[in-house]
Amino acid sequence: MNVFERVYEIMSASFPEIEYRTQFGQKELLRHPEYRLITESDEKGQIIAFLAVWEFPIFRFIEHFAVDASMRGGGIGNRLMSHYLGESDQLTVLEVELPEELISCRRIRFYERLGFHLNEYPYVQPPLRVGGQDLPLKIMSYPKPLTEQEFLACKSLLYDKVYRIPNI
Repeated sequence: MNVFERVYEIMSASFPEIEYRTQFGQKELLRHPEYRLITESDEKGQIIAFLAVWEFPIFRFIEHFAVDASMRGGGIGNRLMSHYLGESDQLTVLEVELPEELISCRRIRFYERLGFHLNEYPYVQPPLRVGGQDLPLKIMSYPKPLTEQEFLACKSLLYDKVYRIPNI
């Protein structure tokens, strides 16, 4: 199994279908110079965690982050994310589900322990699949909260480059 296939396997097991693209759509992202996959492997060389990131001149966007279900709770995600954040002092953002369910509140607390800040500005992830629904989310930012101007600039770039929706 190649790197992309293993990452997609973990991704599809970790996220609801509304939160990731089809396999073809996800693989197409690898053609974009701003997009890259960062993986963590176990001692046997098996990929056990990944970050899927977009790196733009003004900020970095972590689109997906997951650890294989059988490996969760051992600090792998914390190490991978801490290492990535330590690579640069550049603004980094990610999307999280609304803090309405216990699991989403736990995720938010995990990111807050890493130094992320939950921004209260309204945000919607456009559909990632044909016929999909908009998904209300929140943006978290590292190492500081976003001003409204920064949030709007991030949202505009995400909609244009990541979601391919111009001029929003």
